[in-house]
Amino acid sequence: MFGEIIFHWKGEAIRLELINKLNLMKKYIAELLGTFALVFCGTGAIIIDQQTNGQVGHIGVAITFGLTVTAMIYAFGDKSGAHFNPAVTIAFSLANLFPKKQILAYITSQVIGAFIASMLLNFLFPTNSNLGATIPTGSNLQSFVLEIVLTFILMLTILLTSQGSKETGTMAGLAIGGVVLLEAMFAGPICGASMNPVRSLSPAIISGNTSSLWVYLTAPIFGASTSVLIWRFIK
Repeated sequence: MFGEIIFHWKGEAIRLELINKLNLMKKYIAELLGTFALVFCGTGAIIIDQQTNGQVGHIGVAITFGLTVTAMIYAFGDKSGAHFNPAVTIAFSLANLFPKKQILAYITSQVIGAFIASMLLNFLFPTNSNLGATIPTGSNLQSFVLEIVLTFILMLTILLTSQGSKETGTMAGLAIGGVVLLEAMFAGPICGASMNPVRSLSPAIISGNTSSLWVYLTAPIFGASTSVLIWRFIK
């Protein structure tokens, strides 16, 4: 009898462990797919705009990024939290809203999704020179400051909408996607309005345009992390 109880307890513990691992895997796959969609559609819009002599247009590119972010938040928000961005993952962790032990797995999933998207776009458009990479039209310092401010505003919006009332939470996708669209609309022509290290990393590496990549790897993380301080003060 005692042996049967121990066997049952161990079996239940193994079952729960497998369920936990499966749930974590679902989160990582959601981050991979969401980031893939963001990079594929967003940078894809830039590439197609170049390939078709401006038929998409700057406004069309901004709308594509905003709508893709909105759609992916509603698609995967309840699965992974819909980060799709290492700067967001790190900021959530700093705000004690995300377990630090999952940071590496989330960022790895995001990087894989972004690189799959850029490699597919490179296959589809092999003659495109930059694959939608974010390249400053002014100085690196100008884009560095812009990216800090843009990501600060974006992350603050994410924190305030995703952590508010239930009614506020249901509108988070529209609010966050709207901010992405807005910032891409006015700042995109200068700095690219990346606000996301992996969105800039994969097209830069695949295309070989890495001269200003440091701007887009560091500024979004700094801007998102700074927003956590303001969020704490407001809350």
